[in-house]
Amino acid sequence: MVPTSYYILLSALLFTFGVVGVLTRRNALVLFMSVELMLNSANLALVTFAMARQDVAGQIVVFFVIVVAAAEVAVGLALLVAIFRSKRTTDVDEINALRG
Repeated sequence: MVPTSYYILLSALLFTFGVVGVLTRRNALVLFMSVELMLNSANLALVTFAMARQDVAGQIVVFFVIVVAAAEVAVGLALLVAIFRSKRTTDVDEINALRG
């Protein structure tokens, strides 16, 4: 059986990659993928701790996180398509000019 610390290390690495993606990229699609990567790393940690404690509570929380992530993707992509139709770009810096 794989030790719990390996799963937590993998979760931390995935979360770090997601944070780096959010902080360095300007493309809105890459930002969404980075946020999804961070949510999935949190899910991995929750499932790992639930497995270690022999409890299903962590897996139930993961189900709700997945539901919220799916709703976030649906709403975010709909907004992105609407903005892309008017601005013709997915660059976050250029989308900020939408206010003016």
